Amino acid sequence: MGGSRIRAGRARPVRRAVGAALGAMLLAGCYSMPDSGDLQEVESTPRQDTQVRVFPNPPSEDATPTQIVQGFLEALTSDDPQYKTARQYLTADAARTWRPEQSTTVLADGPDAREDRPVRDDSASDVRSFRLTGTRVATVDAQRAYAPTTGGYDQLLHLTRDTENRQWRIDGVPQGIVMGKSDFERNFMSVNKYYFASNTADPAPGTPPMAVADPVYVRSHVDPTTQMVRSLLEGPSTWLKHVVRSGFPTGTALAKDAGALTPDERGKLTVPLNDRAAGAGLNRCEEMAAQLLFTLRNLSPVVEEVDLRAGNKQLCSLTQDGAESVAVRGSQRPPEYLYYLDKDRKLARISASDPEADPEPVPGALGEGERALRSVAVARDERTAAGVTIDGRSLYVGAMVSGGSLGEPVLRSRGKSEKDRLTTPSWDAQGGLWVADRDPERPGLYVLEKGRGEPLEVRTPGLDGRIQSVRVAADGVRIALVVEKGDQRSLLIGRIERSRPQERTDERPTVTVLELRSPAPELEQVTAMSWTGDSRLVVVGREEGGVEQMRYVDADGSTPDIPPPAALTGVKDVTASADDQVPLVAHSVDGIVRLPSGAQWQKVTQGSAPAYPG
Repeated sequence: MGGSRIRAGRARPVRRAVGAALGAMLLAGCYSMPDSGDLQEVESTPRQDTQVRVFPNPPSEDATPTQIVQGFLEALTSDDPQYKTARQYLTADAARTWRPEQSTTVLADGPDAREDRPVRDDSASDVRSFRLTGTRVATVDAQRAYAPTTGGYDQLLHLTRDTENRQWRIDGVPQGIVMGKSDFERNFMSVNKYYFASNTADPAPGTPPMAVADPVYVRSHVDPTTQMVRSLLEGPSTWLKHVVRSGFPTGTALAKDAGALTPDERGKLTVPLNDRAAGAGLNRCEEMAAQLLFTLRNLSPVVEEVDLRAGNKQLCSLTQDGAESVAVRGSQRPPEYLYYLDKDRKLARISASDPEADPEPVPGALGEGERALRSVAVARDERTAAGVTIDGRSLYVGAMVSGGSLGEPVLRSRGKSEKDRLTTPSWDAQGGLWVADRDPERPGLYVLEKGRGEPLEVRTPGLDGRIQSVRVAADGVRIALVVEKGDQRSLLIGRIERSRPQERTDERPTVTVLELRSPAPELEQVTAMSWTGDSRLVVVGREEGGVEQMRYVDADGSTPDIPPPAALTGVKDVTASADDQVPLVAHSVDGIVRLPSGAQWQKVTQGSAPAYPG
């Protein structure tokens, strides 16, 4: 006789729900609940409406071990804020020591629970155990940071029967929670919290700090506003903390009596903080408020203003418009032009906002055809451009003003063939120009601060392969690389760290790209990519045995809950703006095409190497 087996791979809300006229919808598609043996899948549950809050049922009287395990797994996918009902399936000691917030393990199809050592007669033993197995696809850590993962999941649930009331409960439970991908997508949402870049090139005096997005996952229906505020105050994720700072003084937290945070009818959110924030001056308080406003801007209800308080005293108040002057986000300023190479390999441009505008040559030597070009990059202020010559050997930088000359190249490659020379360059927000040399004998990644001077070789410890493409994020602290190893081209994202000499010397700073990670490990042939928005990329590539596709991926490796771009044949290049409201642009077999929101790809012009500033 086989042991009990439980399949928990889909959302099955056999629970109490809050919401008008939702009972029939919530009960549809559930699993039947036998006392023993396998559970039978009846029908999958459609993804729930965003306003639905679902609560689990507590354990029933005389529930069998199978029902206890099933109920516990169901409770993990509910909207119970503190998992109070899930704890009712545990013994008192297990409930006290269990930490659901420690991690979330996401499985491809949900946990498969099978009795570890089946017994023929429930009355014959007062202990039982169920093994939870599955295929891992991601983890979310205690900081709410998402990371793709692979491999098997194998954990044990141990049950015991109380000697007095004869009720089964779980007395051995893994820390954290586990659920299938479909349940995770229904229960959690990705939100960016914001800090300030602390490790970039020296900014000009008076320059507002650059905001850096730190994506995290919070529970969708469990007061996400308060969750995000708490997460912001707890500090940046481990991967990002070395290159960002927070405006909040160390130890700042919500006041003990803060409760749930909800904006009033005018969109004003009052945030009571503990005494650690009480001494913050006005400038620092406005930085704190800007972090909150950037973080909460995409949540509902909408927050239009933040009022910070500590010890019943107002520290400062700031609106969304005011936040834009306190700090800079990469997506804050839309590009004026889309740039590209015309049929004569000269730099040209066309209005980024007016699809009916006529193309025009760019003023300056790059637009006047002093050198035939293969690829280009335009600084984010749209005053300077960089171009790689058609043979891939030389990198030139020139001002986009009439009459300007190029002078000597700022970098030369000694690669023997075109494919072994310079990549397309990329500009960061501080005016640094990045490019890789693909010379097999002398491969390297270089940065020219302010786009001039002696190129500084960037250290890349842990890099396994040769860089084929470079894109720096608008925040200047993250870099995306396409790296070739053997017959594969993978997308990697690294953190840019700078260390300066301790004393005033002629010694140059050291720039290093660290902790490279893959946001799209399933793609083995990445051919093009570009940053879009504050923490997202658009990528062109294919999976093993698959066809070429274009998709969005978040910097943490998660898949955003938005439709992928419309299909496009023969994509050679793709470019996107930090302002994700600006149309995506690609170079395909049809020339340069753009993708307006809600539309299909549209022809822009003939040419190649399209590039938004960056």
